[in-house]
Amino acid sequence: MHVEYSSQWSGHLNREMRFNRYGHAGKPIIVFPSSGGSHNEYADFGMIEACQWFIDQGLVQFYTPDSIDNESWLCEWKSPYDRANMHERYDRYIIEELVPHIKHQTNHQGPMIATGCSMGGYHSLNFYLRHPDVFDSVIALSGLYDVRYFFGDYHDRNAYENSPIDYLWNLNDGWFLDKYRSGNIIVATGQGNWEEVSIKDTKKIEEALRFKNIPAWIDFWGENVHHDWEWWRVQMPYFLGKLNEQGKLN
Repeated sequence: MHVEYSSQWSGHLNREMRFNRYGHAGKPIIVFPSSGGSHNEYADFGMIEACQWFIDQGLVQFYTPDSIDNESWLCEWKSPYDRANMHERYDRYIIEELVPHIKHQTNHQGPMIATGCSMGGYHSLNFYLRHPDVFDSVIALSGLYDVRYFFGDYHDRNAYENSPIDYLWNLNDGWFLDKYRSGNIIVATGQGNWEEVSIKDTKKIEEALRFKNIPAWIDFWGENVHHDWEWWRVQMPYFLGKLNEQGKLN
């Protein structure tokens, strides 16, 4: 397998940002780490190995950037305003710096896939919904989708615009809705240990998508399926396989 360990200077974050690339060809997948995770997390927990067949076939290539969650949503000593603002800087890094780099490096000019587990599940769905011109597919596993989880009922514009449970209900822009309706939305959660928040939020996302007439695959796995890597290693290749069967990894 082709593997690259890279970094790039981010003007938006004013630092060097690390990321790994796994694969030589195919549709790029940007992986958002779990809470505060690093660029190595996805491989360290066996997710790259679990998806290796798709990589070896040249169907997909994974990009795994660092997280800054410990300076944004998870940074409890900062004000909610500063935490949301820091996330906005990360959003600009991904969209305006990492994505162009990926396009240049891979010569893939089409849309990409967003994915992640737990906190990464939140990021992947949020990035997909905010940037459906960049991503046409999302595989969000065991995510939470309400920023109130981080700082209660505080809501300014940046917080609201990063809380899918809120902005989906109020979104009426036809451009966004048409993109969603032609995209591939997969939101899954187990129903076992430590999945309580994800179950609740996934149900709310399901309601909002149904209300907006947006097709989506909302998948609740069994009560023995826990909030853990051992199950995400099963889920990710399963959903990639389904997208491949439908010709949606092209």
